[in-house]
Amino acid sequence: MKKLVATALSVAMVAGAASTLVSCSGSSAKAGKVLNIYVWNDEFKSRFETYYASKVPADVKVNFVQTPNQDNAYQNKLDEVLKAQKDAAADEKVDIFLVEADYALKYVDTPYTMDVIKEIGLTEADLANQFKYTKDIMTDSKGALKGVSWQGCPGGFIYRRSIAKAVLGSDDPAVVQEALADWNKFDEVAAKAKSKGYFMLSGFDDDFRVFSDNVTTKWVVGDKITIDPMIERWIDQTKEYTEKGYNNKANLWSAESFAGAKKDGKVFGYFGPAWFLDFCLCPNTLDDPEKGNVVGNGSYGDWAFCKGPMGFSWGGTWICGAAGSDNVELIKDVMKTLTCDKETMVKIATEMGDFTNNEPAMREVAASDYKNEFLGGQNHVALFIDSAASIDKSCMSMYDQGMCEKIQAAFADYFNGKVDKETAWNNFYTSIMEKYPNLQK
Repeated sequence: MKKLVATALSVAMVAGAASTLVSCSGSSAKAGKVLNIYVWNDEFKSRFETYYASKVPADVKVNFVQTPNQDNAYQNKLDEVLKAQKDAAADEKVDIFLVEADYALKYVDTPYTMDVIKEIGLTEADLANQFKYTKDIMTDSKGALKGVSWQGCPGGFIYRRSIAKAVLGSDDPAVVQEALADWNKFDEVAAKAKSKGYFMLSGFDDDFRVFSDNVTTKWVVGDKITIDPMIERWIDQTKEYTEKGYNNKANLWSAESFAGAKKDGKVFGYFGPAWFLDFCLCPNTLDDPEKGNVVGNGSYGDWAFCKGPMGFSWGGTWICGAAGSDNVELIKDVMKTLTCDKETMVKIATEMGDFTNNEPAMREVAASDYKNEFLGGQNHVALFIDSAASIDKSCMSMYDQGMCEKIQAAFADYFNGKVDKETAWNNFYTSIMEKYPNLQK
């Protein structure tokens, strides 16, 4: 979730393990006694324990191996154990590992991930109701699907109802959406919010994913770094917002950023998908975590959701079956239950707050009396569906995570007035070419 590729690792994966691991993946006749699942937080663990754990055979132990994402620790750990997979003892082999969108391609085109259909055994019919983009991301250059997700991650604008009333005179999602329907209108509301003592956004990176997900060129074409006009637009807008006081000069994920969502916070809203709303924003609105998610605890319940100026998606978590696993049948059942079963998808959506990766399930929830208490009782699911169906990930590249991290870091100094724009660009190119020596301006 929180969030590129180590080029050398990718090469090593293909060159050093292709023949051995592909042959290992066929050893699915017997079930192992330990199901090892590698994760970076407890998001998947909570879904697994709530919606699948009762199906695990009594003689199989489930072992979650959790390594934080910070400083690339999770990927480094994963790379280490996957390279050692061939010689690992049966009960120590990786069975399932999770990946995020930003670095998914690092593992898709390698023999470390099993073909979901040909090797694990899910069928096209099983997968038919999943949103296309979630499958496109995990499809390798030969057309093999290498992972599945229980999530769809279309995003929107999550805003404070009380601030919307103060700035726009209404907190109704339809009214707010009309006011924020494009970037020009969004800028106008930012000015109004400032005049009334509010910040439109918490900081520099809040709407970065809206712009970066609407690019029409990849970050790298051949070995040449390319900068899409949408990235340049984000830079110009953020500089303007910083200079005019439309944001709070906070960095994403910082305490300062989420402080703006507290009861006495002054931030109008945050861009994000369902996981950001449920897993990141909601906990940071509570005054007393001990009281839990109840209306009136901090700003909980004083929120609503609209599409905002542009549709976009952000992130997502995919379940991969590790080649060499001795639990292929169990992996298949985990994947089928948690990513294909409509009933389970409805439960995860209504009980966990996820927008799940099953269109019929989401249409059922959208048409129901489901209410999200964090969003003041709003059923926001319908706003996600059309966006999810139209997401285009054709401009994804294996460099996305590194590019996103480095450009945000380089331009923070520009936004803060520490360097000029030319210097920020030079710093970006220097840092990105240190990370990926094969690239050029």
